Amino acid sequence: MSDLFSLAGRVAVVTGGAGQVGSEIVRGLEEQGARVAVFDLAAERFRVDVTDGSALKAAMEEVVREWGVPHVLVNAAALDSPPDAPAEEAGPFESYPERSFDEVMAVNVKGTFLSCQIVGGPMAAAGRGSIINISSIYGMLSPIQELYDFRRRGGETFFKPVAYSVSKSALYNLTRYLATYWASSGVRVNTLTLAGVRNDQPQEFVDAYSARMPLGRMADVDEVVGPVVFLASDASSYVTGANLVADGGWTAW
Repeated sequence: MSDLFSLAGRVAVVTGGAGQVGSEIVRGLEEQGARVAVFDLAAERFRVDVTDGSALKAAMEEVVREWGVPHVLVNAAALDSPPDAPAEEAGPFESYPERSFDEVMAVNVKGTFLSCQIVGGPMAAAGRGSIINISSIYGMLSPIQELYDFRRRGGETFFKPVAYSVSKSALYNLTRYLATYWASSGVRVNTLTLAGVRNDQPQEFVDAYSARMPLGRMADVDEVVGPVVFLASDASSYVTGANLVADGGWTAW
């Protein structure tokens, strides 16, 4: 059974692999035996802006030269507006900045598209691979604005912004499109939908969020590893075009 989840001898690319969730995914893949290339603006080696196709191509060429065509691609690079986002990004929908919308869509949608194209294309040509697109419950459901009441009690105007939800929703059909497009080439493509991960958010937000969660808490970051390893490994060999939801039960009610 352990061999079913083994990634020994495989090469993985993780976009956003220097972030909180991405770095934990990198750790998990490496523990299962994979060699992992981190594509991130904050990476030590592959400093890549995922919205820049030429930079992605150059990094991919280096990976192929050194390690061969990747077997796994995890698209974890993302922008979001945090609970303490500045007023201009957290005001009413009617005044949400066009610039902020473009920035989020560029990373979360265009960056995932380009990474799939530039890393996934050679995987398809090699006849194997697994692509995992990281999404959010806010891509499935509308944010519950009441979770942010703690921001409003002092008279502040605050709304969870629109762009993150729109961008994460887009990933589901990108996944479905590529899952069918590359099925005959041996590349599986799936979405992993996550709920909120604890990351030093304001305690008022954590309390409100946890009260809404059937499991009664936000996720610990290491809890993203198991689902990623499952989707990356042969344990999910018959799974493609799917959305694996690891959300503590949020979407169950």
